[in-house]
Amino acid sequence: MPFIVRMGINAVAILLVAYLAPGVLSADGVMSAVAAAFVLGLVNTVVKPLIVLLTLPVTMLTLGLFLLVINGLMLWIVSVVVTGFHVNGAFGAIAGAVLLSLVSWVLSWFVPGDR
Repeated sequence: MPFIVRMGINAVAILLVAYLAPGVLSADGVMSAVAAAFVLGLVNTVVKPLIVLLTLPVTMLTLGLFLLVINGLMLWIVSVVVTGFHVNGAFGAIAGAVLLSLVSWVLSWFVPGDR
């Protein structure tokens, strides 16, 4: 799926999660959601593989559950970088990462192309 389409899906997912679960994360507007989606794509492309590689023993020890913490950390990094996008605590980061993954997965069903 092209990067722009994926970024749009993630921006809509951020807005939906912010609307449906305001205690988890919040976005001040559409532009902050688009900026957060763009930065999240960059962070997941550049930073996440390095973190996954460095924490591989812990990830294996927890049978992959530590990846939830890593995804929450990536979302927290985005909230630090992007103004207008906020994550409420460590639990909010982990829950927000899970919710964003689920919502963007469901939204990608409605985009024609490769699945």
